[in-house]
This record gives sequence, C-alpha cells and structure tokens, in this order.
Amino acid sequence: MPPAPTTAALAPPSGRVDLKVGFACNNRCVFCVQGTKRERFGARPVEELRDILRRERPRVDAVVFTGGEPTVRRDLAELVAFARDLGYRTIQIQTNGRMLAHRAYLERLVAAGATEFSPALHGHVAALHDHLTGARGAFAQTVTGIRHLKAMGRFVLTNTVVTRSNYRHLPEIARLLVSLGVDQFQLAFVHPVGTAFTLFDSVVPRMELAAPYLMAGLKVGLDAGRRAYTEAVPACLLPGYEACVAEKHIPRTAIYDAEATIADYTAYRRDEGKLKGPDCGACLHDAECEGPWREYPERYGWTEFVPIRAPAAGGGAR
Repeated sequence: MPPAPTTAALAPPSGRVDLKVGFACNNRCVFCVQGTKRERFGARPVEELRDILRRERPRVDAVVFTGGEPTVRRDLAELVAFARDLGYRTIQIQTNGRMLAHRAYLERLVAAGATEFSPALHGHVAALHDHLTGARGAFAQTVTGIRHLKAMGRFVLTNTVVTRSNYRHLPEIARLLVSLGVDQFQLAFVHPVGTAFTLFDSVVPRMELAAPYLMAGLKVGLDAGRRAYTEAVPACLLPGYEACVAEKHIPRTAIYDAEATIADYTAYRRDEGKLKGPDCGACLHDAECEGPWREYPERYGWTEFVPIRAPAAGGGAR
C-alpha cells in the first residue's frame, strides 16, 4: 500500500467527496431514492474505497460516508481511520442513526476519527418515523443515538425527508430536534426517484401545501438559535426564508454512486436533476434558484411556482 500523502504536500483542497460504501440497509424507507440498488449491488470492495479516498484527497478535505446505510459495514471504523490518516479534516457519517444507539460502537467511530454525524429523523413520534422507515423500533434507536452524540459533544446535523405523511408535523419534528440539542437540521423535500417514484402518489405531497409547515419548522429552529435549512423547495414558496435554501450552502461535491460518478453535484442538479419553469426567468431568485426536482413538475405541473418580481413603485412584489 502506498504511503498516505502528507497534508503539507497537497494543494489547498476545497469541497468534499460523497462516498457510497454499499447499498445494504437495516431500514426500508418508503421514500428511498436508492430503490432496488440493495438487491442489485453488494458492498463496495474496501480497496476500491481506499483508492477513491487516496485519489480525491488532493482535491478535497471532507468525506461523507453514506450508502445505503454505512453502519451495516463491519469495517466502517477502519475506513474512517484510513480517511483520517490521509488527512481528511471533516469526516461525516450519514446514517439512519440506529446503530448509534450502541454507545460502544459510536465510541469506536469517534476514536477512529469521525468528526460529525448526520442521522435522519422523519417523525416526531415512533409511529410516524417507524412507518416511514419500515422498521419497528427505529425511532427509539435514532433518538437514543442522537442523545449519545450530544452527550459526547459531537456535532450533529440531521436530515428529515418531507413526505405526504409527515409534512403537517414538521414544526413538531423541529421542536423535537431542538430539544435533542442538534446543531443543524435540514428539511429536504422528497426526491421522487427510486422507491419514492414507485410510490409517488402516496409519498410526494404538493409543495404549496407543505410550504407553510416547512417554514414553521424552520422558524422553530431559527428561534432556538440553530442552523435550519430546506432542500429542493424553490425560493418562491419560502417568502422570508430564502436564506434557508440549502442549495446555496452545499459545497462542491463529487458523488461516487453505484453506476456512475457525479464529478460536480451542483452542476448535476442544475443541468439534469432539476427543472426551471416557463416563468422562472422573471423571478428575482432565478439566478440562484435551482427549481424543484424534475420529477415533481413532470407530474404536478408549474402552477404552484409563481415568480417573485421586483416591487413596482408604490406596489407589492408580486
């Protein structure tokens, strides 16, 4: 094995690499963007993962271990330690959070070099979260994992997928996250691909209905002094909360997926993943707004998205 490069020998890095270590998962979420990949792809070979980490390190200093569910890999702590020894400064574990309920396992990840954790919580009560994740007991485990993380002084940024089942409860979910002490939370509108596309009618809400609850959830976080963001919701639906649009803050990211590598996730979102509507060019936010995931207007159309216009003299903005 070649020696790990030293930080001093590297050009100043920026951005991060999103490394999908496999697609096995101990949840079966109704909104899973990975769809049938768990059946079609096994765990990524460890040497392949190490090669990617070596190759990307000169360009980036942050890595996100994700999947699937990364914590089902027995060698995750070893991969974390390998990334640490290569000089990655930020090492994030993006997880459903269930394995973090086991304090000894969590301590192994921290000792190996994990610097931050991104568990996912999709409901304010067990019945809702467990329904969405398809795993009885998942809520209790994830909440316990978050409590362990905060007791250990770890940085915690959570993700909540906004679905037809939970959008009315976003303020309650936000209050729970604040009470758990999370440092940052994101309310991400469901991406209608994979299982979410298959179950579109039962999973994907209308954005115009979800938006008031989404903004109320953001307000809960902001009022508590937390970082609160939303993803995949155009700014025209978020009056007063435009600064909470997550896309403005996502760093340059390379994603190593099962079938392809996305070298620039921002470019992918803008050029392929999302769409702009026929009236978006007239909106004040057009230059920075990416629009919704393309599957949404392909099903629901563009009537919900009304451009924000420059205020007329003596008049309003719309």
